[in-house]
Amino acid sequence: MKRIIKTDKAPRAAAVYNQAVEAGSTLYISGQIALDPATGKLVEGGIKEQTDRVISNMLAILEAAGYQIDDMVKITCMIADMSLYPGMNEVYGKYFYENAPARAALAAAGLPLGALVEMDAVAVRSKQ
Repeated sequence: MKRIIKTDKAPRAAAVYNQAVEAGSTLYISGQIALDPATGKLVEGGIKEQTDRVISNMLAILEAAGYQIDDMVKITCMIADMSLYPGMNEVYGKYFYENAPARAALAAAGLPLGALVEMDAVAVRSKQ
């Protein structure tokens, strides 16, 4: 059984996908870029501002699904240019410092809307 997750506190899906899908006790969060959910536009600033917005969007989806940040087990970070990695990693580390999820970071050309970073995630409910 799967449950579709939608929240107004994160950008709505702009194509044929959902913000997240829960299957059993596992939540799959679709790729998030740094869209402001209120305006639907990419946030101003560089990699740090975009990384902060991306993670905020993922956390809003987590909350809407009834999960917590500690339930995140895997995050994939796609970065427009690996020279931006240090800035992304700095902001990422403010959210994930102890019990950090597994992570992959890779260069990805042509992210939607010229975004500098996109992330998707998997969370597993630890508390029922």
